[in-house]
Amino acid sequence: MDIRPSAAIRNNYRSVADYCIETGLPVFLTNNGEGELVVMSIEAWQEERRRIQAQAHLLRIEAEEAAGITRYTPMDKVFEELDQIISDEETKSHEQ
Repeated sequence: MDIRPSAAIRNNYRSVADYCIETGLPVFLTNNGEGELVVMSIEAWQEERRRIQAQAHLLRIEAEEAAGITRYTPMDKVFEELDQIISDEETKSHEQ
């Protein structure tokens, strides 16, 4: 974690930007000793957004499962249906 005064972005933008891009880490900017802003590369921001969205999706699935909502067909049911399709096709081919 890199903490810098807010003047760093004004006086040393390129070094702050290079640090964020090269390390993938954010820079925390302070104003009068208090945290005020976080600066990060676009790639790091996009990755963070993807991670948050994936977490939210998993949490929704867990909540649905806890509520008894089935979103996915169990694999044994899928195999039963595939076996039935294959059996039906074999029967059709023997009848012809």
